[in-house]
Amino acid sequence: MHAPRLPRILSGIALCAGMSGTAALAQTSPPGVQADGSVTSPAATVPYSDLASPEARAFFPKMLAAGSKAPPLTAPIAQSRAFYDRINSDRAARMEKLYPVKIHAETIAGVGTDVVLPAQGVAPANAHRVLINLHGGAFLWGAHSGGLVESIPIASLGRIKVISVDYRQGPEHTFPAASDDVEAVYRALLKQYKPAEIGIYGCSAGGILTAEAVARFITDKLPVPGAIGTFCGSLTDLSGDSSYVAPLLNGQGVPAHRLGLTDLPYFHGAHPLDPLVQPGLSPALLAKFPPTLLITGTRDMAMSSVVHSQQLLDRAGVPTELHVWEGMWHSFFSDPELPESRAAYGVIVRFFDRELGR
Repeated sequence: MHAPRLPRILSGIALCAGMSGTAALAQTSPPGVQADGSVTSPAATVPYSDLASPEARAFFPKMLAAGSKAPPLTAPIAQSRAFYDRINSDRAARMEKLYPVKIHAETIAGVGTDVVLPAQGVAPANAHRVLINLHGGAFLWGAHSGGLVESIPIASLGRIKVISVDYRQGPEHTFPAASDDVEAVYRALLKQYKPAEIGIYGCSAGGILTAEAVARFITDKLPVPGAIGTFCGSLTDLSGDSSYVAPLLNGQGVPAHRLGLTDLPYFHGAHPLDPLVQPGLSPALLAKFPPTLLITGTRDMAMSSVVHSQQLLDRAGVPTELHVWEGMWHSFFSDPELPESRAAYGVIVRFFDRELGR
């Protein structure tokens, strides 16, 4: 939006990203270091992490190639939604073969949702528990198929009910429409479940919205959920090293303009320092947050933001659990065949099983 590279960077939010903290560089001359700490480097070759799985190494270039075909941000929104729906529908179909579930649509408090149930039935221990999923997609796309990608393996492995919310997105709607929808669904579920037995999680935009929703609950004096998960996006705007290094390692070069929340159509008109946009800016709000699981990868442009969010929560006295997967990119667990994806599903299931209802 502000620079020619932005559309490609935005497409990376939903599909791919690159970041590596300690990769060896093959280059002809040393980098230059400026007085403010900025580093200027000539062309370099960065090997893929030798600590990631062979499956991830083989998949990484294919994923980047698929991401390069994403429509630019300036394309009609229907074109972008169709592109990502094709990708996510394929992922969801692959997931259903590995993780059997039953899916049905349901309107809750006037908001559309997809309810995902394990094919083998909800476990007795989870009969009074429920998870709310808030899908990713830059607050522009990801409804239904994107939500199923994030819900299917968790519902099946955890043998727990997952409700994926079709919250309002840009460009048709702006902040705080999505928070309004999540609160409406949450209020309805509070009539059926104890707050300590409700969990909320999301990836990318969904991770950001999860934090925003909790901040909204606290502001509106609602009880907070038992636990939350913010994956590949969390309490603060994209910032730090990974927001610059990731695009470079994805073959896009260092961005002339670093993508921020207010670059997204959904946040047009929102104040970037509003704690309901960035809850990490308010220690008072964070002190009331529930136990939080944070997930990212070393090739995720949101890694710095996620790590910083964990530090802010820890400083506020909130129990946290941070997992950073070596060599993994933004939303890596959207593809179920990777060993790292299976490990992430296990972490998510165990976290909510341990925390809900405590």
